[in-house]
Amino acid sequence: MTDIIEPSRAKRLKERTHEVHEVLDRSIMAAASFETLAGYVRFVEVQYRFHRDIAALYADPILSALLPGLAERGRLAQIETDLADLGQSLPPTAPPAFTPGAIDVPAALGWLYVAEGSNMGAALLRKAAAKLGLCDTHGARHLAPAPEGPAAHWRAFTAALDAVVLSDAEEERAAAGARAAFAQVQGRHGVALA
Repeated sequence: MTDIIEPSRAKRLKERTHEVHEVLDRSIMAAASFETLAGYVRFVEVQYRFHRDIAALYADPILSALLPGLAERGRLAQIETDLADLGQSLPPTAPPAFTPGAIDVPAALGWLYVAEGSNMGAALLRKAAAKLGLCDTHGARHLAPAPEGPAAHWRAFTAALDAVVLSDAEEERAAAGARAAFAQVQGRHGVALA
């Protein structure tokens, strides 16, 4: 008898969020965020709102113990600087989705899966931003790749994510968290995240 190998948590999350991810990807195309500087500003404002929502996750000590190097992965500061480069003040926001001390770890893992996964698509968005005259040091810092490259950066994250032990109920909360993250960006903002 052969053992059945379960797909990794990252692959399971990808499968379980495929539909909502596809809806968001279609909105990216519809929003034409990289055709004009004004469209790009709207895109960066969306990034700001999403990353502000999850900033507490990158500073959480429990999540940091589970996902080494998590604090260094946060991109809120780069997004704030990108907005300043573009002559924009920080947009108004609702209260963040997560606050320190009140974090459901499994759900947070799902949200982080979405945030960190968006780095893989950022390479294409970075090229589109360059056509608007933006770069890794002006206006598009948050799209810059990690020093080790986006693929290695993603593999390190997913290896740590996959190593976290969760019960079946916690797995469900992680998947629900990932779907909620995609849906929040889609529903509240209507454009893509990176």
